[in-house]
Amino acid sequence: MARWNTIARGSAVAAVAALALAACTTESDNPSGAPDPGASGDPLKIGTFLPVTGNLAFLGPPEISGVRLAVADINEAGGLFGADVELTETDSSDVNNATNQNIGKQSVQSLVTEGVSAIIGAASSSTTLGVIDDVDAAGIVMVSPANTSTTLSGYSDFYFRTAPPDTAQGAAVADLMMEDGAMNIAVLVQNDDYGTSFRNVFQERVEGAGGTITYGTAGQEVDPAATNFSSDVQGALATNPDAILMIAFDATKQIIPELVLANYDMTKVYMTDGNTSDWSAEFPAGTLEGGKGTIPGAAASEDLRTRATALWEADGNDPLADFSYLAESYDAVILVALAALKGGSSDPSVIKDNMAAVSGTDGGTACADWAECSALLADGEEIAYQALSGAGAFDDANDPTTAIIGVYQYDADNRPQRISEVNWSAN
Repeated sequence: MARWNTIARGSAVAAVAALALAACTTESDNPSGAPDPGASGDPLKIGTFLPVTGNLAFLGPPEISGVRLAVADINEAGGLFGADVELTETDSSDVNNATNQNIGKQSVQSLVTEGVSAIIGAASSSTTLGVIDDVDAAGIVMVSPANTSTTLSGYSDFYFRTAPPDTAQGAAVADLMMEDGAMNIAVLVQNDDYGTSFRNVFQERVEGAGGTITYGTAGQEVDPAATNFSSDVQGALATNPDAILMIAFDATKQIIPELVLANYDMTKVYMTDGNTSDWSAEFPAGTLEGGKGTIPGAAASEDLRTRATALWEADGNDPLADFSYLAESYDAVILVALAALKGGSSDPSVIKDNMAAVSGTDGGTACADWAECSALLADGEEIAYQALSGAGAFDDANDPTTAIIGVYQYDADNRPQRISEVNWSAN
């Protein structure tokens, strides 16, 4: 059974060792004056704002486990500022779930009251937009591992993301569908900022290449809170499209059966990161076989998956079934901690001012993990953290400048299998 309680993770042994090291540190031990992971200072407090309930709850486990693993790695290496990094977990839920739409506001308020330095989340762009003004007003850093809406680019100096904006994925899935021979495309898009932002980028790409959006343009969006999508599906099919793109979350569970009922060729169905997930438990075997989808980010390495799964199960949870945004969540924590270390403080303003630098915006020595990067900073060097997700250094809008978009195809068990990837650059 999954356990979603609020926790403060860390190794007491590592904390004691770090404190002892800090007590023994003298000016001569650090003549360069470079930041020292064991130096005294306020502990770094990180809060999660990720989905435990709502339409995106299936993304919670990999994202939360990525955060937990990064915190554990830092603490096992001695922590930061002479103490363990502290972690508090909350539920973002989502704004499209009428029952849970106030949960996110309450969660953010609790994290503000607790005085966290950084919030990791949300998964949904719409959910982030529902709280980001409150986070910004509190002067707290917010790093999303999964937001893609173009509306969030440059929204706040305190807001960053390790997933690329829809300009990347929208272009990638458009090119994928057109390369597969689809030029007249229907779009079943949910009516929220994530959906319409993605649709707009996709539509511009397709039409720019001479294609047509036969259904799903402005005014033809799907209500994500609806319980019946028959009219939406029939409207799309009536345009006789070459293929259908689905930009939706939980509504996918109701839309797919409608397409099957209409005898639509499911190899011509394409999905996006909101629904390119494991549907083996929801649909009969073979339902989605041959269909395709995209998810931003490099494939999580076997080491990352294994370690995250072991930690997740050790906390009393069922095994991880999905690894979407695992690496992005891990990267978000490491970047926040490195920014705090470089600035010598867990103050959110200091972290904000150093996020771009540790991501490699201004160059620096490439480093791939906390131990390596923190050691370089302690030696007074500039660094360029090599994100496990493949996300590049931050630009002026606090978006990644490069990214990897994974392309997946559904097998006979309705599970997406990675078949290729697209390298994207903002330049």
